[in-house]
Amino acid sequence: MDNVIDLEKQFQEKIDRDQSIEARDWMPDDYRKHLVRQISQHAHSEIIGMQPEGNWLSRAPGLRAKLILLAKIQDEAGHGLYLYSAAETLGVSREEMLDALRTGKAKYSSIFNYPTLTWADMGAVGWLVDGAAIVNQVALQRTSYGPYARAMVRICKEESFHQRQGYEIMAHLAKGTTEQKEMAQDALNRWWWPSIMMFGPHDADSPNTGNAVKWKIKRESNDTLRQRFIDKTIHQADIIGLTIPDKDLKWDETTKHYKYGEINWEEFNNVVKGNGPCNKQRLEQYNKAFEEGAWVREAAEAYAVKKAKKQQQEIAA
Repeated sequence: MDNVIDLEKQFQEKIDRDQSIEARDWMPDDYRKHLVRQISQHAHSEIIGMQPEGNWLSRAPGLRAKLILLAKIQDEAGHGLYLYSAAETLGVSREEMLDALRTGKAKYSSIFNYPTLTWADMGAVGWLVDGAAIVNQVALQRTSYGPYARAMVRICKEESFHQRQGYEIMAHLAKGTTEQKEMAQDALNRWWWPSIMMFGPHDADSPNTGNAVKWKIKRESNDTLRQRFIDKTIHQADIIGLTIPDKDLKWDETTKHYKYGEINWEEFNNVVKGNGPCNKQRLEQYNKAFEEGAWVREAAEAYAVKKAKKQQQEIAA
């Protein structure tokens, strides 16, 4: 018992010195479990997030738009792979994580359970959803677990391009015809509130904030990150002539931040529980793709066995 207490003390002292925790280091079980949950959910979000974008791949307006969107989807797949690999260093297998996603036991970001109805939604997703992700993920580059922090460096660089791509779409639509500007405003109206919900519950209502901050897995609170996103996005909307759909939005000269309206946490919780507009559809599509790709996995495994056998025969000869 004393040995465990000493290890926990040494672990926390290392955290307090801002030293990274690596895969082979001793760590409390709760720290490991928290990371597995967070990193795997992050990976799941990247993979599921490809679906609403893939919905528009064949309908993008022009070759340039198709190429950019395809590159973005490929990036998201890569992000998922980086993150699954980071989670595997904690002792959880890829199969366990994917099974949890397929059976609905694991969560992913609630934002991907909303439909993408028009091409402007591709702009809103890039500008708002990826923009919110960047604000959150930049802080994760300094998270205490080394493999996770290092994975976030490349992910953040690529997400910054995704955000610019989305903003470019919205800017072009906002400068276009009356119908195009209305389409852009409609997308902003539908994606604004789900985007600021991405930062999670208010700090006082977030069950995992305490340990996450103590262990420096999370460097800044939900409300701090949400406020940073709101402040910068309002100015971006002003530049392209779109209006943030919040009648209570106003500048506070004292705090030097924007005050914003009440978030509909009932909607947030409903989507998280699996009752959002596209929860069922997203999971069904993922499982369908998983089943249809079984032959690829089987072929890869057969090839690996054949290759290993050939190598053994060469060594024996």
